Amino acid sequence: MKDLYDIIGVSKASSQDEIKKAYRKLALKYHPDKNPNNKDAEKNFKEAAEAYSVLSNEKKRAQYDQFGHAGVGMGDGAGQGGFSGGIHMSMDDIFSQFGDIFGGGSPFESFFGGNSNRKQGRSSGSDIRIKLKMNYEEIASGIEKKIKIKRSVLAEGVELIACPTCNGQGQVSTVQNTILGQMRSASVCPHCEGVGKRIGNRPPGSGPDGMIKKEETIKVKIPAGVEEGNYMTMSGQGNENASGNAGDLIIVFQEPDHPFFIRDGDNLLMELHIAYPIAVLGGKIEIPTLNGKVGLKIPSGIQSGQVLRMKGKGFPRIRSRHFGDQLVRVQVDTPKKISRSVKAMIKDLEKDLDPIKDPYKKIEI
Repeated sequence: MKDLYDIIGVSKASSQDEIKKAYRKLALKYHPDKNPNNKDAEKNFKEAAEAYSVLSNEKKRAQYDQFGHAGVGMGDGAGQGGFSGGIHMSMDDIFSQFGDIFGGGSPFESFFGGNSNRKQGRSSGSDIRIKLKMNYEEIASGIEKKIKIKRSVLAEGVELIACPTCNGQGQVSTVQNTILGQMRSASVCPHCEGVGKRIGNRPPGSGPDGMIKKEETIKVKIPAGVEEGNYMTMSGQGNENASGNAGDLIIVFQEPDHPFFIRDGDNLLMELHIAYPIAVLGGKIEIPTLNGKVGLKIPSGIQSGQVLRMKGKGFPRIRSRHFGDQLVRVQVDTPKKISRSVKAMIKDLEKDLDPIKDPYKKIEI
């Protein structure tokens, strides 16, 4: 993924004012009003806004400076998509959050002196949001998955006509008489939702909106180390609108419970129960990890509740060479039923053991 400072065109030492000015320049350059129906410009516009959303926030910027994209839940996917841990901005998000940096109540007025021609409706179809379950082994290694989706696409042969309500402009104007005189305001056309087009004749099998449902299989390359709630955006894989412009496919990752592992960030936690003789004498036990079974050395005299660390056996950090650890909490099992001969052996052993010194301990909370 591109460096956020490079996207904005500033250095790491830049002040907030310098970052704001650089972002404003980019936003003007790639603004949808200046680049109608230009998907590349729209992508650059969103990319700059997402970079600014991090760098304009002191806390997020500090996390990014220290940990990179992983520090703010961002990363890369393959192909058309991009991975994100919590940053996915629509055009409405961008204009509502950052319009104030242009000095006007409306970002359109600030950009273009109050004469914006931007259609304030949807520039693309609606997004599709799906959930994708991944087990711990898939998360640890990263994986390419094939997923099936159904999305609305414009049927072949649909006739598109200019919306009669807005005359193809995508917005309607109203005039109100006030004490200051006549006030003209524009709003999104309620009949075409800002597209400027309506459906005329349509082929059999299509809906009133001229759409048909199409099932598609999409390959998704998921980076190693994703977490519950992270998501990946596949640009242009959502539903189409009357202009044929598609929204995005948003894939939200889910982690089903594991039989014995618990995830704690990059670390992996598990509990291991051992027999009393191993606790006293020590030994080597084969235990599971995310990459298969490995031998774990149990030191002699280990106490119940003690934690052993297996370095680098946890989850990888996204787009990093760092790996977490596997933490194994040992519990010594005390047998509830024993034979007479074993009981006699333990009594003999008790005679040879020194009494416990200072048996009373304060509980640590």
